[in-house]
Amino acid sequence: MSEQNKQVVLDFIDAMGTSDPVKADKCLAPDAFTDAKGFCKLSGVRHRDTIVGTISAFNTLLPTGLCPDVKRVIAEGDSVAVEFEGNATTMDGQAYNNQYCMVFTVIGGQITQVNEYFCTKLAEDVLWPSVQAMQGEFPSA
Repeated sequence: MSEQNKQVVLDFIDAMGTSDPVKADKCLAPDAFTDAKGFCKLSGVRHRDTIVGTISAFNTLLPTGLCPDVKRVIAEGDSVAVEFEGNATTMDGQAYNNQYCMVFTVIGGQITQVNEYFCTKLAEDVLWPSVQAMQGEFPSA
């Protein structure tokens, strides 16, 4: 089961990296949510529709794609932890190269919860201005 859970998570990360909301949607349980840990404007809980909408908005927000470089995947039971680096350029041409650790809960072949850990300072300094510029296009939490 751990190998199957890893594959679902890696498919989801690939969908994030290629801004593919359809692929991401297939990986998520109906009640799925993410909790972006930290204390910035991009922190907080987002539910399934917002997750899928955000990945769709990546097409504009990060036109080069997130380009995740997976460093490590650890799976045990229904938990999968992934450490990766994102290498992107924002819509205004700024480099956005953040480091992530995401801890997924996978039940019945679908992601039910994601705890996200990333540099919130970098996200606020580089991503947030682009998010604000997209006002109305980028789904709110």
